[in-house]
Amino acid sequence: MAEEKNMEATGLGATGNFIHNYIQEDLKGELNKIHTRFPPEPNGYLHIGHAKSICLNFGLANLYGGKCNLRFDDTNPSKEDMEYVESIMEDVKWLGFDWEDRLYYASSYFQKYYEVAVDLIKRGKAFVCDLTAEEMREYRGTLNTPGKESPYRNRSVEENLDLFERMKAGEFPDGSRTLRAKIDMASPNINMRDPVIYRIAHATHHTTGDAWCIYPMYDFAHPLEDAIEGITHSICTMEFEDHRPLYDWVVREAGYTENPPRQIEFARLGMTNTVMSKRKLRALVENNLVDGWDDPRMPTICGLRRRGYTPESIRDFCERIGVSKANSMVDSTLLDYCIRDDLKAKAKVVMAVLDPLKVIIDNYAEDQVEMLTIENNPENPELGSREVPFSRELYIEREDFMEEPVKKFFRLAPGKEVRLKGAYFITCTDVVKDANGNVVEVHCTYDPETKSGSGFEGRKVKGTLHWVSAAQAVEATARLYDYMMLDNPDDPSGEMIMNPNSLEVKTAFIEPSIQHAKKGDRFQFMRNGYYIVDTKDTTEDHLVFNRIVPLKSSFKVSK
Repeated sequence: MAEEKNMEATGLGATGNFIHNYIQEDLKGELNKIHTRFPPEPNGYLHIGHAKSICLNFGLANLYGGKCNLRFDDTNPSKEDMEYVESIMEDVKWLGFDWEDRLYYASSYFQKYYEVAVDLIKRGKAFVCDLTAEEMREYRGTLNTPGKESPYRNRSVEENLDLFERMKAGEFPDGSRTLRAKIDMASPNINMRDPVIYRIAHATHHTTGDAWCIYPMYDFAHPLEDAIEGITHSICTMEFEDHRPLYDWVVREAGYTENPPRQIEFARLGMTNTVMSKRKLRALVENNLVDGWDDPRMPTICGLRRRGYTPESIRDFCERIGVSKANSMVDSTLLDYCIRDDLKAKAKVVMAVLDPLKVIIDNYAEDQVEMLTIENNPENPELGSREVPFSRELYIEREDFMEEPVKKFFRLAPGKEVRLKGAYFITCTDVVKDANGNVVEVHCTYDPETKSGSGFEGRKVKGTLHWVSAAQAVEATARLYDYMMLDNPDDPSGEMIMNPNSLEVKTAFIEPSIQHAKKGDRFQFMRNGYYIVDTKDTTEDHLVFNRIVPLKSSFKVSK
């Protein structure tokens, strides 16, 4: 019960967490509506951590009747690409959010940033510096010692204006000069020690082309973007908490003093068995350790989509984990719980065998095929029923038979009787083995009086098995995914290692009702897990299924 109360208090939609408290206080003053933004850098694909930010920013706007912008912080052309822009828009839409006509780019404001920078120079608040990056680090000082002023800090306004204009004209090579804000080299906050606000980069930008060869730093551009767009609450992760004084300084010095944006920080998402670094995810892709950004093992939103997670399950997950200022690690099984909870009444249940063992019913006619009616989902009668063929030769899961059964093994064994789902009781009478002693066939008899759905109310058995008719089964590929990464508590750096068993590929035999399945259709494979028809590798002639999650989870939710 305590866990449930905690979820209610911190969930994104709850009005008791600290962000809601800030907003509600602000709305009591001059502010009459809120305006948030989701500001991704288009330098990679979004992951589950970004989904939390998307749900938070758009969710707050929806909750308080405000607006949320989608804005690309595209100030670093060397790492950005339109491929990422398009993927991000697709991901946000897929999650169920709409930015309407509020799609913005930081690059649209390049001229404005430049004008603000020139104004800072004229007012003695910025200067052109010739220190190298290494020299700048030496001059910056430490947390315990103040920094030293750059020897170029006292250049005249005229010289700074001239040099900055020549930087803009492309006269100097990359890294040779920067524009720095003139604040305080003795500040206890290192971010305020004359930070760089412009650097030279002779790189083609994906929207502005070669119009610029100087680009603003994130800490300079981002607060200006928020101020220009009228953002009221700039919600970001905790690593920007120490940058907030610089954020406020830029907004103030640029003249946005009436209802300036308020920066609020929250803890980023950490998950067990999950890499949350764009850099590390990119390395996995570039080193061909995964099948691209949308590999179903990846925590990217496109990877989760291909894996079979639904927008509803991800939004539910983000709601459950809530927001706080304290860093914590979320158990990945919670996300698995959310997709199971979403699909349990939505997905049609079919019978599929992934490790087949042939069963021959000796007293069933060889040429007989019987159509049996089975419900599509016991939890949702509205999904109806389907016809499934039953014949003399079937496949069952190999693990459902044991020649020498252990205690409490209630499935098929010599002399034991079990129920076949939606069909009959069968009893094992004999086994056939290969030259190595492996069981390759199980022979049984069936009791025709035990047909399911015929009003039979006779003897009871403890085991019910799923099965498929061997002759009519559809052969497909089933990919069973496990967590991509293994947590490594023995490594003090916290580095994870790739799970060598993160993917297992099997040939599945599935009841023929599956043959008309389309890409993206989701099913429950009875007693096995939830699966989706892969959207990338499935062809007209062959179905490929990705297992979303196994049927059972270790995660428990308080009632």
